Amino acid sequence: MFSASGTRHRGSTRTLLSLAAAVVLAVTGSAAATAAPPATASGDARTGTAGLREVMFVGNNWDGTADVIKSSGDLAKIGRINVIPDKDQRLTEIYLNPIKLAFFLGIRQGPGEGHDQFVDDMYSTPDGSAIVVSRPSFADVVSIDLATGQVRWRFPVSGFRADHMAVSPDGKRVAVSASTSNTVHMLDIETGKQLGQFSAGDKPHENVFTDGGKYLWNMSIGEVNTALDDPSMDWTKGDRHITVVDTATYKQVKVIDMRDRLDAFGRKDLSDAVRPVAFTPDESKLYFQVSFFNGFLEYDVATDKITRAKTLPKNPATSEDRTTWVNDSRHHGLSMSPDGNKLCVAGTMDDYATVVDRTTFQEGPLVPTSKPYWATVSGDGKSCIVSESGADQVTAIDFATGKKVASVAVGDHPQRVRIGHVAADWTGPQTP
Repeated sequence: MFSASGTRHRGSTRTLLSLAAAVVLAVTGSAAATAAPPATASGDARTGTAGLREVMFVGNNWDGTADVIKSSGDLAKIGRINVIPDKDQRLTEIYLNPIKLAFFLGIRQGPGEGHDQFVDDMYSTPDGSAIVVSRPSFADVVSIDLATGQVRWRFPVSGFRADHMAVSPDGKRVAVSASTSNTVHMLDIETGKQLGQFSAGDKPHENVFTDGGKYLWNMSIGEVNTALDDPSMDWTKGDRHITVVDTATYKQVKVIDMRDRLDAFGRKDLSDAVRPVAFTPDESKLYFQVSFFNGFLEYDVATDKITRAKTLPKNPATSEDRTTWVNDSRHHGLSMSPDGNKLCVAGTMDDYATVVDRTTFQEGPLVPTSKPYWATVSGDGKSCIVSESGADQVTAIDFATGKKVASVAVGDHPQRVRIGHVAADWTGPQTP
């Protein structure tokens, strides 16, 4: 049932960010405001367009590539995109700037586990002609032309690292977390022009559009790259909360501090660093993972309370030394079936993925996977798709049976997987 991850990924490389930690400034979020807006389930953009083919983009973080695979069925590979065609130019800029170089090396030794992080998140443009990618080590967002493989536009984020993104339901705007400046930028997906920005908590991470794009929820995770992982040192992790903003004005409308909600629920033992999340289709509940926890929690949006918690099995082969868990993750990856009846959980450090019944919280079979790092939903809605960062493959698990149905090999260290579109006859960028 269980198997230990390969040593290539398992090693404890999460030390203090050597050179970079000395220059990171902690910026706290602003205070809470009025009542919460309604929330709407917001996932990958899936609006079909004539002449386009629905696909999945798989970001190979350490490769600097994105594999394009079928969005359903056998997940067969269609093509591959180099998302760092300007690598030499970016490295020259970094090596000539001592501060940039310090952060570049810090990212390599911290969240990169000894590797550069070349792709975190990606979405296609509405017309399927380009892919927009956040690149942590290069601290930017770029648009790559899918026909030529060349950079269309580039947006350097504030600070020194780009992280998770989200695309608006209409496909026109993309939000990106700038993790070292505690800022979220909103960009025009076609031009790369900044439309607005707002301040979040320490180390903004996951972004989710809600209510048809009217609001954006940002989850800050705090400092996850130090070895100060004992619960007694939790105070060193920074200000972690959910920031909700109006996307018309980029003004904060609510802050949700899960520390208070966790304490009221009787779980003072759990971290308040919210990781991947999933909203129900009816907008009433939010399911979320937190640092160090092998499970997830249920939050009722209307009552502003945590209502249930699910603890999932531990892998007996997993070390209980929290400093060996990558970026403070125990489980990292959460998605929901389109009907709202099933949750899919990536048990990252426990080397499995499982489908959980949302009503009973009963988990299904524990499907062995190697350091699964993300979970999403197939294009036909029938399967949960997880990225196996320890095995360099993507795996589909049937929501109905909880059993593995397909796997496909991809590049080095796949993380984010997103639904998108390409031209119907696309097989990869043209070569000169």
